[in-house]
Amino acid sequence: MPARSEPYDAPAIITFAKELTAWRENVGLSKKELGDALGYADSYIGQIEHCKNIPSEEFAEALDTFFKTNGLFHRLWQRIVETRHAVSLPPGFPEFLKREKRAIFSKYFCLTLVSGMFQTEDYARAVMEARDKHSADEFIAKRMERQSILTSDSPPQVLLTLDERVLREVIGSRDVQRRQLQSLLEASELPNVAIDVVPQGRGYYPGLTGSLTILSFSDGANVAYTESQGVGTLIELPSLVTGYIMRYELIKGCAHPVSDSRTVIRAVMEEL
Repeated sequence: MPARSEPYDAPAIITFAKELTAWRENVGLSKKELGDALGYADSYIGQIEHCKNIPSEEFAEALDTFFKTNGLFHRLWQRIVETRHAVSLPPGFPEFLKREKRAIFSKYFCLTLVSGMFQTEDYARAVMEARDKHSADEFIAKRMERQSILTSDSPPQVLLTLDERVLREVIGSRDVQRRQLQSLLEASELPNVAIDVVPQGRGYYPGLTGSLTILSFSDGANVAYTESQGVGTLIELPSLVTGYIMRYELIKGCAHPVSDSRTVIRAVMEEL
């Protein structure tokens, strides 16, 4: 797995990193010296110790053999695997999911992919397997469960605004993409859901800075959520949330009306 610019904050990964640093320093080895002894680059050792990469099973076993730890690092590696679903979620996203369940009004803008709230199982699988094949089944099950919000006894009012490129980017296969678009059309028939599309070729508009979600609650509070390069940010400060609400409204102002958006979705389906 490639290194990240931001460190992982999962407890199992942090524990592995701290133990590695402690055992290495206890025998007085530099990262390069340990890497040379094990056949790994010192940069990889540094990535693991700074929680910017996830150790492989082979690396854990090599550490156990070298330090004679009676399997300590392999047990820590197993714990990382067991909690990997938490590792793979963008920081900020678990808290967002808790808020999403309580929202009475949800506004989603998607620049590159259909929102997880509206993904079909096949579409979600194509996305998830590209990110983390080992945890795909668990993620997909949770994603499908998440969508029950839309048809619950007291569902939120939902606005979904899509950049047209989301419709045209083939995810998985043409059949998978076509079924995803059909699912969007069906969702748009729900009494609590409205879907509109920002036309391709629109030129610059505020949506090009990234996907965005606004959640509104019964007490009048609002939160915003953005995600970029695998890092999720939940914004709660009212003065900042107001700016995101304004950006969403500007984005929505660039979209086709709902009825015309359905026509666009059907037209793209026919082209696939």
